[in-house]
Amino acid sequence: MSADFGLIGLAVMGQNLIMNVADHGFNAVVYNRTTSKVDEFLAGEAKGKSIEGAHSIKEFVDKLRRPRKLIILVKAGKPVDYIINDLLPLLDKGDIIIDGGNSHFPDTNRRCEELKEKGIHFVGSGVSGGEDGARWGPSLMPGGDEAAWPAIKSIFQSVAAKSDGEPCCDWVGPAGAGHFVKMVHNGIEYGDMQLICEVYDILKRVGKFEDKEIGEIFGKWNKGVLDSFLIEITTDILKKNDKDGVPLVEKILDTAGQKGTGKWSAVNALDLGQPVTLIGEAVFSRCLSAIKPERTRASKILPGPEIPDGAIKDKQQFIDDLEQALYASKIISYAQGFMLIREAGKEYGWKLNNPAIALMWRGGCIIRSAFLGEITNAYRQDPNLENLLFHGFFTQAVTKAQAGWRRVLGTATTYGVPTPALATALAFYDGYRSARLPANLLQAQRDYFGAHTFQVLPECANADFPAGQDIHFNWTGHGGNISASSYQA
Repeated sequence: MSADFGLIGLAVMGQNLIMNVADHGFNAVVYNRTTSKVDEFLAGEAKGKSIEGAHSIKEFVDKLRRPRKLIILVKAGKPVDYIINDLLPLLDKGDIIIDGGNSHFPDTNRRCEELKEKGIHFVGSGVSGGEDGARWGPSLMPGGDEAAWPAIKSIFQSVAAKSDGEPCCDWVGPAGAGHFVKMVHNGIEYGDMQLICEVYDILKRVGKFEDKEIGEIFGKWNKGVLDSFLIEITTDILKKNDKDGVPLVEKILDTAGQKGTGKWSAVNALDLGQPVTLIGEAVFSRCLSAIKPERTRASKILPGPEIPDGAIKDKQQFIDDLEQALYASKIISYAQGFMLIREAGKEYGWKLNNPAIALMWRGGCIIRSAFLGEITNAYRQDPNLENLLFHGFFTQAVTKAQAGWRRVLGTATTYGVPTPALATALAFYDGYRSARLPANLLQAQRDYFGAHTFQVLPECANADFPAGQDIHFNWTGHGGNISASSYQA
């Protein structure tokens, strides 16, 4: 058999993805460094599929039809480079290597350039949806050497999830754009999960709801504006009891892990000067959860308000307010994510496909939700939309949510329940809609202690303070201002 497509890396994601490929009529070949895994896979899950195995890299390459198309699904970092180095002596110009792992986009940039010099097309593709998505339809976010896209398009779009009949896969952009978009996807995922957890915490601590009741509330929300994969699985989690009848979630240690993609998003936002505050708070919340022993000691030392029984008089209003607060905060999270994607396009010279990115996230991935259809529509109507919040649908949604959103945060603050993600979403909204912020005072402080200069408002310009010029003022003396265009802020 001459294989249409190859896979290196037979962990569960790899196994499920290649079976998905075979189910769509493509012949495949697989290889794994531990070759016993190849035999076990072919004798088990892959039995009867159009998949054959290889016990060496050379055998694997020899079984691929030219131009060879293969995907690497291994741990990000050095393992990807090791496999590429093993492959290079065996490949021909025009062959295609795809990295489907969670690689950091600068690594993908580097690999694209290095392999292009050798005549090999390199693609860095985000793959989202977990094990189940890989098997039955993931969200795929390919980017890199665009010359590879015509050769892999039919395979990728066949195996991808479908939303309203459209594949949740399209070309994202050059170099590391595919992995960049996956990184932002994961950052938004961090934010979504933290928002849901905060709402759960408020329902439990202030509303005094039991886990099963909270699960039922989430179940109802999943039939409305919050319809999404994460709300759906939260409903299932909260209804699952252990054998003794105690909700299983209550037995889980309250420390959250992370693999780095959320942190990458937050760091990149700082590098690009974008206020992606919600992802940042979600990452910091995981860090705070990780210092469990210290938090336990603090709980016995640091006082806070008591939450009396009956703190909430109108429980239905309370539930409705939480639904709107969660919905509005999710919109802010996606708006911030697309701000970061927009700025990356400018900074790295990438022409990014915003409507396609939104469509890719509508199905198959962890952050899939109903309102992503509205994001897709917004970018199809205006591919250069400056901010999602400027689109009528989202303007109206956050306007409607505001009263409940503010009541929720007031209640949480009153009773000492931490809401870093919900609160930063509203703080961003209020800051973003402010024509004037107190940064004028901040810049004056910077000029006072460090001669960092400032500029004056155009309407306040005069001979002493000319418009558009960097000015340093003598704050402690009587000498007036000093024109200081040479000063660096």
